[in-house]
Amino acid sequence: MNITVFGTGTFGFAIAKMLHKNGHKITMWSHDKETIKLFNEKKLEIIKNHKVPSDFSLTTSYKEAMDNADIVFIMVAAKFIGDVARNIKPFNNSNIHYSIGSKGIEQGSCKFVHEVFESHIKNRNISVISGPSFAIDVVNNEPIGFSIASKNKATIEKITRVLASDTIKLRGTNDILGVEICGSIKNVIAVASGILNGLGFNESTRSFLIVEAMHDIKNLIKALGGKKKTILSYAGIGDLLLTCTSVKSRNYSFGVLVGQGKKEEAKKYLENNTVEGYYTLKSIYTLLKRKKIEMPVIDLIYKIIMKEEDPNLLSEFLIKKK
Repeated sequence: MNITVFGTGTFGFAIAKMLHKNGHKITMWSHDKETIKLFNEKKLEIIKNHKVPSDFSLTTSYKEAMDNADIVFIMVAAKFIGDVARNIKPFNNSNIHYSIGSKGIEQGSCKFVHEVFESHIKNRNISVISGPSFAIDVVNNEPIGFSIASKNKATIEKITRVLASDTIKLRGTNDILGVEICGSIKNVIAVASGILNGLGFNESTRSFLIVEAMHDIKNLIKALGGKKKTILSYAGIGDLLLTCTSVKSRNYSFGVLVGQGKKEEAKKYLENNTVEGYYTLKSIYTLLKRKKIEMPVIDLIYKIIMKEEDPNLLSEFLIKKK
C-alpha cells in the first residue's frame, strides 16, 4: 500500500520503518527543506545508526504527500496538528484511512488532538494510536504493544493489517477519547515522576505516584465521557509505566531538573527539546477548570511548574491525598 507519514521526528520515522519492513511504499512529509536536502544527499540519519531507506520518498509538498495515499499517519508535534490538517484538507477523500500518533491538547481551545484534526478533516476513517514505545526500541525490533482506537472498525482492521508484525501487536478499541486522555496526561505525570527523582526519592515513591495517578486518570476518563477500563490498556498503564520510569523520556528528564532545583537548566531543556507534558499541563489545567472537574495532582504540578512553588510539596501531597 501507499502510506504517508507526516512528521520526520524519531517516532514518525520509527513507524515508517516498521511499515516499510512490512513491504509498504513510504512517503514522509517534513516542513524542513534541510531534512529533504540531507535525504537527497544520503546524509539523513533521524535515529542514530538507522539510515533512512533509499526507496523512501521525502517531500515538503502537502499535495505530493497526499497523492495516491491509501493510509496517512499523523506524527507531528501536537501543536502543529491544526496546521497540517488545514493544509491536507483539499486532498482528503473518503477512501483514505488516518492514524494519529500525536499526543496532547491544543492550547486555547483545550481540544484533544483527534478533535482538532476532525474539525478540519471530514472523514469517518480516523484513528489514534498510542502505547508504551520509545522510537529506538521500535526500530530495534523489540516487541511493542499499541492501542489503536477508532469509531470505525474497518479503520482499526486496516491499520492493524499494515503495521502489525512479528514485533508489533495492536489491540483495538472504540474509546478514542480514553486513549487520548491517557496518551496526553501520562506526559504530565512523567514530569511529576521526574520531580520525585530530582528530589532524591527512589522507585517506591515513583510507584506510589503512578498508582495514585492511575486512579485519577481513570476517573477523568469517566468524567469526560470515555471508558474507565481504557486505563488498563497499552495506552493507559502501559504508557504511564514507561514514561514515568525512564530517563529516555524527555518529560521525565525535564522533571528531574525541576526537582533538583536547576531552574535555568530546566528552561534551557524546554528550549532545546519537545516536552509535551509542559504544554499539555497548561491545557489540561484549563480544561479541568472549564469543566469544573477536580484533579488535585494536576493543580499541584501546575503550581510547581508554572508558578515555581516548592517541588517538595509533591511528596507531602501523596501522603495526604484522599
